[in-house]
Amino acid sequence: MNHTLVQSASLSAAVAGTRYGQFQEYRNKRNCVKMLCYSHLAIMPSLRIQNFSGLRTSNALDPLVMPNSSFYSRVAGSINVTRKRAGRFVVRAMFERFTEKAIKVIMLSQEEARRLGHNYVGTEQILLGLIGEGTGIAAKVLKSMQINLKDARVEVEKIIGRGHGFVAVEIPFTPRAKTVLENSLVEARQLGHNYVGSEHLLLGLLREGECVAARALDILGADPANIRTQVIRMVGENPEVVKHGIEPGRRNSSTLEEYGTNLTKLAEEGKLDPVVGRQQQIERVTQILGRRTKNNPCLIGEPGVGKTAIAEGLAIRIANGDVPETIEGKKVITLDVGLLVAGTKYRGEFEERLKKLMDEIKQSDDIILFIDEVHTLIGAGAAEGAIDAANILKPALARGELQCIGATTLDEYRKHIEKDPALERRFQPVKVPEPSVDETILILRGLRERYEVHHKLRYTDDALVSAAQLSHQYISDRFLPDKAIDLIDEAGSRVRLRNAQLPEEARELEKDLRHITKEKNEAVCSQDFEKAGELRDKEMDLRAQITKLTIKGKEMSKAENEASDSGPVVTEIDIQHIIASWTGIPVEKVSIDESDRLLKMEDMLHNRVIGQDEAVKAISRAIRRARVGLKNPNRPIASFIFSGPTGVGKSELAKTLATYYFGSEVAMIRLDMSEFMERHTVSKLIGSPPGYVGYTEGGQLTEAVRRRAYTVVLFDEIEKAHPDVFNVMLQILEDGRLTDSKGRTVDFKNTLLIMTSNVGSSVIEKGGRRIGFDLDYDEKDSSYNRIKSLVTEELKQYFRPEFLNRLDDMIVFRQLTKLEVKLISDIMLKEVADRLYQKDIELKVTDRFKDKVVEEGYNPSYGARPLRRAIMKLLEDSMAEKMLAGDIMEGDSVIVDVDADGNVTVLNARIGGASDLFVSGTSRLKPDAPLPI
Repeated sequence: MNHTLVQSASLSAAVAGTRYGQFQEYRNKRNCVKMLCYSHLAIMPSLRIQNFSGLRTSNALDPLVMPNSSFYSRVAGSINVTRKRAGRFVVRAMFERFTEKAIKVIMLSQEEARRLGHNYVGTEQILLGLIGEGTGIAAKVLKSMQINLKDARVEVEKIIGRGHGFVAVEIPFTPRAKTVLENSLVEARQLGHNYVGSEHLLLGLLREGECVAARALDILGADPANIRTQVIRMVGENPEVVKHGIEPGRRNSSTLEEYGTNLTKLAEEGKLDPVVGRQQQIERVTQILGRRTKNNPCLIGEPGVGKTAIAEGLAIRIANGDVPETIEGKKVITLDVGLLVAGTKYRGEFEERLKKLMDEIKQSDDIILFIDEVHTLIGAGAAEGAIDAANILKPALARGELQCIGATTLDEYRKHIEKDPALERRFQPVKVPEPSVDETILILRGLRERYEVHHKLRYTDDALVSAAQLSHQYISDRFLPDKAIDLIDEAGSRVRLRNAQLPEEARELEKDLRHITKEKNEAVCSQDFEKAGELRDKEMDLRAQITKLTIKGKEMSKAENEASDSGPVVTEIDIQHIIASWTGIPVEKVSIDESDRLLKMEDMLHNRVIGQDEAVKAISRAIRRARVGLKNPNRPIASFIFSGPTGVGKSELAKTLATYYFGSEVAMIRLDMSEFMERHTVSKLIGSPPGYVGYTEGGQLTEAVRRRAYTVVLFDEIEKAHPDVFNVMLQILEDGRLTDSKGRTVDFKNTLLIMTSNVGSSVIEKGGRRIGFDLDYDEKDSSYNRIKSLVTEELKQYFRPEFLNRLDDMIVFRQLTKLEVKLISDIMLKEVADRLYQKDIELKVTDRFKDKVVEEGYNPSYGARPLRRAIMKLLEDSMAEKMLAGDIMEGDSVIVDVDADGNVTVLNARIGGASDLFVSGTSRLKPDAPLPI
């Protein structure tokens, strides 16, 4: 005989050979139990399972096979079977709904049969199992009638006697016992339960009147009708039913109550938020509901515009009686499609639920069904050989038997419902547009009281107006009123948390408390109980002090609120802070420190960008206009094209601006336009079209701006891009917006656009000697304007007029003079000094060395880039050789000079007491020292 060793992780798989006393071991329900069972059992019981259909799909078998497959095999083997696989499915379909107590009854009944020496399990063994289980409802009812296990065993043994001979491991069920199991399923369904417990087994036993168990109960003096009454009463009072593995169904509850929510009832109880406006849409919905057929409106709109609120508004009107007689007295019930599908493991169960739902709606004739996200009906409940919810509902929707309000987004409607014309014609679309800013303000005022009660504070009118206006201006990828409501909600949470914080002194004590608690625990672990006792006393004292300070703080806050006749208040500033935290855009009012910083912006930019006064002034003016709110709100902060020869500071100015005002160079989005020289590369900016590789990734420009809306966008060497790129940029320059390949609108209204170009370099070079610092102011200015006009004419040869006309300004960068190059050398040398400072090496350079660097690095045609190469050659190479040779170590001070022959010398000297920046003809470059300008 082949056997298989099986491990079970739950009580339900315990072997039938276990004695009563041993069941204490299984109380934790997780002990592994070894059991023997036949591995070759055939499993097709001759058992009718009423109202329990087969598995929906074969995949539903998987969670049942592990870890309790042995139990099902065992019970299946105990029932006369003819076929293996199909029977296994049926047994699992039945016993998967058994609670652990019911399974324990089955195993005890097998043990009773073995104790009596019987080769079968009959009704009498099931009765003994019900009594022996001890904790279930059935056992409690029988115990209340003075029926105990000892007496029951005696009576059963008198009736049937003891068996003789070998008892098999697998003990089969008698036909009457199988009928009892079938009856228990019927009883469970009649009571509205979707589980089978010991109480249902007892009721199933009572149904089988002509059996040994019934005779035993009669002898013991139990009345079957009284037992049934007691069981049903205890089921109704027992709170333990929710602890079963499968949640019980609601007794005598309708399908609508189980899978839906009555919005009209919530409206009568005042639990729905007030609906402001939307009169036109609500009247249109009411009008469609009054039709004879196809009376099913479908609310279509963008996410967050208030589609669900319209259904709630209709429920509020019905509750108030403010509706036509066609829908007067009706109930609006929202259907949870997810809950309707949940748990439908077997084929036909979902369809049965939906059919019952439709029957209830037809019978009541006063139900208006609201299905939010109505597109989820398509495919809901579909499986092999089954139809989805949408196809089931179609006939009823067309005949007017079912009044249904649907709600979905434009994209989902187009993707799912429009593709099914048969479903689309049954719904009448109602467009729900985004409300205006003024309408949103009215909506926020209508909701103000609800949020004030929730957050226990007040909202000012300015805060509500600011929430509507700022969310509309700065949050472009969401829709009103949802984004404005979220704004006031989070602002209320922020203010409430700010006022609920502990006093500063209490927070310091809490830090000490955590430290002392940790020390106390360590002392306990090391068994130093004397120290632990002392720390415990300190801990208790600190807790008392913290409690006292907290109470005092609350009393002071309460007194302040009473004195000002108000609690915490959400103001316009709080709304601005939330907007800034969401988008990174500084929308709060300019502080005094920031005002000073903005007024001195030119000086700060000149710390890194030498010369180029016109460009620095233009950038600074644009930032100031934007910060005080005077710029055009529908265009970018500013858009410039920087034209000039290479190496004069065009890209450096953009980097400096990003570092100084936008936080860091990372805040700058840089696009090398030489990568966009081909026509097809335009798609890299906005994303590939559908069907092409990279469609889901988005564009390099649009995705970067979506993630960081407040930034500098640098289009480096714009003249190298394909002309089609300029067509894309026209929309950005004029309207501050760009639509990507997915149809999403990206907001560029808070970006500063800078385009660099080398166009006009030859003109600047030719006139460069007349644009120097050797000219007086008027002559220099007129010369600059003359060169700018010539460069502009050359730009017109490269770019179309409609592109240039949309730019705020075209700025010409001058050639660098020798004096400017010398100042730039100070900046570059300081960068080297900073790197050496990280290695604890101080760098000093003499004036002679700086003159040599400028002499070798100055080239008017190439700007400052030759200067960087000169520093690399004269300074960095010499320093690297000395450091590798060990001549320069950490903590050394290095002086770099030029000897009489013009050769660079690197001298190592310990740091003296000198503290000036220039000592004995040398420059000591401190990382934190301001650079001379």
